[in-house]
Amino acid sequence: MMNMLIHELRQNQKATIIWTLSLVAGAALYLSIFPAFVTEADTLRKMLEGFPPTFRKAFGVTLESFATVAGFYSMILSYIMLAGSIQAMNLGTSIVSKEERGKTAEFLLTKPVRRSQILTAKLLAAFISLLVTNVVYLVAVPLIINAMAGAIIDIKTFLLLSFTLFFVQLFFLGLGFLVSAWASRIRSVLAVSLTTVFGFYIAGALDSIIGNTAIRYLTPFKYFDFAYIVKNSSYELQFVLIEVIVVILTIITSYYVYVKRDIRST
Repeated sequence: MMNMLIHELRQNQKATIIWTLSLVAGAALYLSIFPAFVTEADTLRKMLEGFPPTFRKAFGVTLESFATVAGFYSMILSYIMLAGSIQAMNLGTSIVSKEERGKTAEFLLTKPVRRSQILTAKLLAAFISLLVTNVVYLVAVPLIINAMAGAIIDIKTFLLLSFTLFFVQLFFLGLGFLVSAWASRIRSVLAVSLTTVFGFYIAGALDSIIGNTAIRYLTPFKYFDFAYIVKNSSYELQFVLIEVIVVILTIITSYYVYVKRDIRST
């Protein structure tokens, strides 16, 4: 199983590097605007006061804190999270289905390893890839905030906000893993990933606009309220529990489905 894990890590290496650099570069681009943003804070606040509260909430704007580095970072984090979710969904969806698309599934399954071991190696490789992305992100972004935004963010607030990226990525990794294990053939991994992630993202925006709290339980983009985190320095426990339950259920179901499923022969 260790050989399979190393093989998967090598295959994911290039994509992991690209996604990691993209997320860090995106954060740097947004944070470079912060000094000019603060300069015009009063003008922007007056302008934003004219917009409905639901509109501001949909874009993560909190008037009380949007001109602070923590408030500004929480505003841009939703867009970084969107990109990171696509990375995770793409990784989860491709890591199993690529064997059938590349017609190597039959060869792989003839090896003296159980299907559960194959899935475990692939899941660990995907998890490690996301972990590497987030470790680099957590190290790089505070330096960027200090250098480009000219400010220092409270480390606890920063970690609580930034860990939400990893948590949401785990949600989509589990979901993508389930789709990959369930589907007999996926023609376009990227199409599936984009459709799924944007569907959940739009659902989150609708929850902000119409204030339907029931929708919030359905989309991981609303499990972590950035304004709540900045204000209380904590997460809302019920949504953390939902996240954990969903991730566990998707992974367990993936194992059950893949072990029982007939794999198409070449």
